[in-house]
Amino acid sequence: MKPLELPPGPEETAIAVLTWLAGEPEMLGRFLALSGTRADQLRQAINDPGFLAGMLDFLMGHEPTLIAFCDASGIAPETVVKAWRHYSGPGLDSGEY
Repeated sequence: MKPLELPPGPEETAIAVLTWLAGEPEMLGRFLALSGTRADQLRQAINDPGFLAGMLDFLMGHEPTLIAFCDASGIAPETVVKAWRHYSGPGLDSGEY
């Protein structure tokens, strides 16, 4: 019997998103242009929760991109939403206000 695999946590999900973006040059270029981040800054930026929030915002802001990531990675959209909320903080729809 195969052990039950837990969904990745927020940090693992964010790393998976960056890894996926790195393999999608057109998408990565679009993200870098929108975020104002240079390619040579990515290694340091991954340690910045604000960068991770922005990267997940990028993914969440365009459903076809989100679905493409989920299809390629096998990570459920709900897992991405949890990571996005973790890094972005509560939104107006969270009921946490």
